[in-house]
Amino acid sequence: MVKIRLTRNGVKKKPFYQIIVTDSRKSRNGKFIEKIGFFTPFKNKKEKHTRVNLERIIYWQQKGAQLSEKVKQIIKKNKI
Repeated sequence: MVKIRLTRNGVKKKPFYQIIVTDSRKSRNGKFIEKIGFFTPFKNKKEKHTRVNLERIIYWQQKGAQLSEKVKQIIKKNKI
């Protein structure tokens, strides 16, 4: 099954998450199919908080991909 979920990057106590499309059997930071956005939980005035390519999310959902709970929350919270 293909999932749209987060992968963690960044350093200790300053996480940075990328929104990716991957096979559900792969590990969290393993190989992925496509990067479609990012999410930063700690907002900085100079940096954007969230960016998501909605066209690609819609495309992958039509192909059968499932959104993780956190990705659903991010999209809903930011009204994307």
